[in-house]
Amino acid sequence: MLQIAKILKSNGTDGGLLIGVRDIEIAEIDLQEPVFIEFDGLPVPFFIQDLQQRGNSKAIIHLNDITSLEDAEEVVGRPVYIEGEWEEEEEMDFTGWTLLNRGERVGEITGMEPIPGNLCLYVGEDLVPLHPDLILSADPKARILDLDLPDGLL
Repeated sequence: MLQIAKILKSNGTDGGLLIGVRDIEIAEIDLQEPVFIEFDGLPVPFFIQDLQQRGNSKAIIHLNDITSLEDAEEVVGRPVYIEGEWEEEEEMDFTGWTLLNRGERVGEITGMEPIPGNLCLYVGEDLVPLHPDLILSADPKARILDLDLPDGLL
């Protein structure tokens, strides 16, 4: 199961739900396939009756069997799943690259530490988190990685 969204709040009195979508474009959601919401630890399938995009990462949806405000309130805060698995992305090795912080040289990346859920880079004795939100640029030809690190991290 892949989490594609989270139910943020109810919308209206007819069972509408505002969802925040993640890791997938709203247009990629297959309306012919069920989505799943967990109840008592078990995935329960629901079919999307209506989907209206709201911005880049939100949508109003109506699911079969969720037809009232009370039904909608029961699922608020729950994740929404689809069947499948994310494709494994090839992990890049930055060992030997130069690390910059907002354009200023920090040092050479001497290794990588695959901490579950948080890949980190070794720069000398320091361990620096590598998160997509922190990457300003990556130049494979020049082997330079520029990050926007939080103040005080180094």
